[in-house]
Amino acid sequence: MTPNSFEALPLAAPLQRALSERAYTTPSPIQAQAIPLLLKGRDLLGCAQTGTGKTAAFSLPILDALHRDPRRPRPKTARVLVLTPTRELATQVGKSLETYGAHLKIRHALVFGGVGQRPQVNAMRNGVDVLVACPGRLLDLVNQGFIDLSEVEFFVLDEVDRMLDMGFQRDVQRIVSLLPKKRQSLFFSATLAPAIVKLAHEILRDPATVTIEPEVTTAEKVEQRVCMVSKEDKRLLLLEQLGRQGEGELTIVFSRTKHGANRLAKQISKAGFSAEAIHGNRSQGQRDRTLDKFRAGRLPVLVATDVAARGVDVKAVTLVVNFDLPNEPEAYVHRIGRTGRAGATGHAVSFCSPDEREYLRDIEKLIRQEIPVETEHDWHLEGMEKLQPRPSGRGRQGEPKPPGGGGGRRRRRRRRPARA
Repeated sequence: MTPNSFEALPLAAPLQRALSERAYTTPSPIQAQAIPLLLKGRDLLGCAQTGTGKTAAFSLPILDALHRDPRRPRPKTARVLVLTPTRELATQVGKSLETYGAHLKIRHALVFGGVGQRPQVNAMRNGVDVLVACPGRLLDLVNQGFIDLSEVEFFVLDEVDRMLDMGFQRDVQRIVSLLPKKRQSLFFSATLAPAIVKLAHEILRDPATVTIEPEVTTAEKVEQRVCMVSKEDKRLLLLEQLGRQGEGELTIVFSRTKHGANRLAKQISKAGFSAEAIHGNRSQGQRDRTLDKFRAGRLPVLVATDVAARGVDVKAVTLVVNFDLPNEPEAYVHRIGRTGRAGATGHAVSFCSPDEREYLRDIEKLIRQEIPVETEHDWHLEGMEKLQPRPSGRGRQGEPKPPGGGGGRRRRRRRRPARA
């Protein structure tokens, strides 16, 4: 029977105390189903949408095991390895470990690129209980002899889908080859694409599978809509959307490229809204400062690329704007998952220009639903509301064009003054 409270789970008293202090009483579905299996030592492939509590689902049983079997790790080793695709997600996992392990004598270290390696080398010198790492920097330090993975007892691969999207599959396989064969392995992902299932069965031993939502899902409490708009008018439409936001409401705007994110942040700020960009070219210190301001509500608009935004967990985000539609449909699921978190409601609006129609088709096919078209704005492109069925075979060659020669017909718009 699935437990309906954390008290019903056989977690150690220090963990129950930390949960009680945070007023965490009812486990989410992924937590309720995964934790009992992990406490029994099973390997696990877990699938649930973002914002549903996957981090606690693996952190709590691992911390419980470390508490019940306390052992001092040898120098340069770790008993637990949590592998994440981005440094933001690594930092988020580290904070969760501090929260749940507040009454445990557990040491953890974070290892990722974008910052100097010396503090990370120093943190690993005497060994740690939990190492949270990104693949690139981890392999660098392993190759330099500063980290030894031969004594890992628990291996967690978090956000597997994003890991593969970012091209880390070979790094992951190299890291797995350095781990002891006797270990408990956990995979967590927001989607279960065939490549993920294949990798899981290569690495996991007789895994239990917990799927809380369909194979690909979008947040239930996020109101989704799409605006058909030309590339040239996207900026004006964005400023209109931002002008509708209330006091204290936070917005994340997604750009496909780093250069585009920088340009958008400048344009938004020039129009009178406070905005900053985060992406892979900004230093870790810059990204941390920007995210701290955003979380505190001092920065109402965050412009981000997909890589930088993964792991951004800010519950006050009420609007996500896909200024550029992602060319990987799975990224759409993660983007809109930045709003509507922890039971809150949220809104996601996507801008689709004529050259992005194929991306929209792929997204709707993946999420198995049509996204409602918003026509009540001054820049609507008529003729794009009903996308033609995909021709046989994949690709755009031979694709029927919408009325008006492929670009749609732009509705004559009223000029609105920019916000001061």
